[in-house]
Amino acid sequence: MHIFTSITSNYIPKARVLVRSVKKHAPGAVFHLLLCDRPPEDFAIENEDFDHLILIDDLPVEGGRAWIFQHSVVELCTAVKGLGFSTIFERHGADKVVFLDPDTALFSGLELVADRLDQYSVLLTPHQTEPENTHAAILDNEVASLKFGVFNLGFLAVRNTPEGRRFIGWWSERLRDFCYDDRGNGLFTDQKWVDLAPALFADVGILREPGFNVSTWNLNQRALSGDLENGILVNGEPLCFYHFSGLDSGAMKVMMEVYGAANPVLESLRDWYLQQCENMGQVSLGGRHCFYDKYSDGQRITSAERTLYRYRDELQERFPDPYDCVEGGYRDWFRDNAGTGDCPTQE
Repeated sequence: MHIFTSITSNYIPKARVLVRSVKKHAPGAVFHLLLCDRPPEDFAIENEDFDHLILIDDLPVEGGRAWIFQHSVVELCTAVKGLGFSTIFERHGADKVVFLDPDTALFSGLELVADRLDQYSVLLTPHQTEPENTHAAILDNEVASLKFGVFNLGFLAVRNTPEGRRFIGWWSERLRDFCYDDRGNGLFTDQKWVDLAPALFADVGILREPGFNVSTWNLNQRALSGDLENGILVNGEPLCFYHFSGLDSGAMKVMMEVYGAANPVLESLRDWYLQQCENMGQVSLGGRHCFYDKYSDGQRITSAERTLYRYRDELQERFPDPYDCVEGGYRDWFRDNAGTGDCPTQE
């Protein structure tokens, strides 16, 4: 089994926590780090637990730097996930590939995932596997799934079969052109597209076991017990992996207080994860800005500058490298022309 995650350099500490949990609970797995950034100067793959490093520059990104420019950091890390799967299939002859978000950690093995991949070409985990029972929980969780996607793409497993490759080919094409956080148009990065997968592909399996992809969006239906030393159970079954989504923004703590305030296991999990991230370099790396989030002179790119460039083909043709701060480059053009009424952000 091959496992990978996709990050920018500020998420290296979280990826280090993830890979160490993989090495502990799935010791035979090969781990790939897909880095959508330039590595820090002191980063050396031979000194890390990662088995392989894939740089975005090594991927067959159609459009190159012009394509990268059109994406925020989150959009970029998700837009290349399909290419990550296909690259690992091709370069390593991998049979089974699993994607995990960097802010996840394994607490038991992936044997069930491997077994299910013998039955299906694609495996998904839904945000919820039980109907909610209060109006507030429906709004927090079920309505959120309608906005952001039925399946959480912090996990995706694909087998190297004709149907698995067909799924990855379709998904990669959609992510190439439409991997944006554009909820007004029904898009949420890579995630909303996969709502269509069970309808478009016949070989899709859904993991409904409560120990997979546990997070704030399903805590209302999943009772955690036990402890870190002796093992954590979810509805009486072993916790496979927890998704610490919303940790940095504070959303994780807020939702834990709503749906798990009386459960000390959740607080101990959060405290453990914070400590692990600190041990892995969170203080020094956590505030680092992505190389592709800045112009060539180091100035941050604004959302408006990205969005206008994204939807104007003539700008992409005129400025094939919008990062370049030469006189008369894209940034100068934007400053001279944006806001004049002649530059709609979307056509």
